[in-house]
This record gives sequence, C-alpha cells and structure tokens, in this order.
Amino acid sequence: MGLNIACITIDCADPAKLTAFWTEALDFTVVADLGEFVFLAPKDARGAAIGLQRVDEPKRDKNRVHVDLSADDRHAEVQRLVALGASVSGEFTVPGLTWTVLTDPEGNEFCVSERSEMPT
Repeated sequence: MGLNIACITIDCADPAKLTAFWTEALDFTVVADLGEFVFLAPKDARGAAIGLQRVDEPKRDKNRVHVDLSADDRHAEVQRLVALGASVSGEFTVPGLTWTVLTDPEGNEFCVSERSEMPT
C-alpha cells in the first residue's frame, strides 16, 4: 500500500489561536503558515503533522474523527493540557484501556490515554 498519514486536520475559526495551544501541547513546530491553513509537525520530523484549517461554520457536534494521544502519565498530561487551555469532557474505561476526553480551546475533542495501555 502506498498511503501514509501525512496530516490530521482540525477545522477551527482561528488557526493562530490553536497554533499556540497545539504547538505547546505536542511540542510541535510550525512548518508552514498559509494564513487560512497552518501546518504543525513534530520537531524531529517523525510522525504525522497536524493541520489547522480556518472554516466559517462553528463546531456544533462531536467530532467524527479525533486525535488520540498517549502519555506515560495520563493524569499529569491532562493537568498540563488543562493549564494550556484544554477542558476535560470526561473519563472512560473499557477493559484494558482508560482515557480522558478533552477539548482544545475551540471545542475540538481529543483523547489522552496511558502509553502502556495502547496497542502497538
């Protein structure tokens, strides 16, 4: 198969505002700022980029696609993300996995789980 995930795009009203949140949250850097679309990527250039795309319509419902993040210490990362401007929506558990659902400053959902619980 010749496909790779190159970028996961988040629709938003203000890409510049979300750039500040996501670059700090993920320790990413801005690789291209096209005004209406900002590309963020890992500083080591390994892994998928995040795109922040300006859209006119406001977010209304739950995202159909979202970013799942993993951390060595989920609780500490959730606290750090909240300090950056995220909000906690809930915590969920299924056998073998617990995750926290958060929203970024514009209300886009994303999740954080323990790295040790994620399948490899």
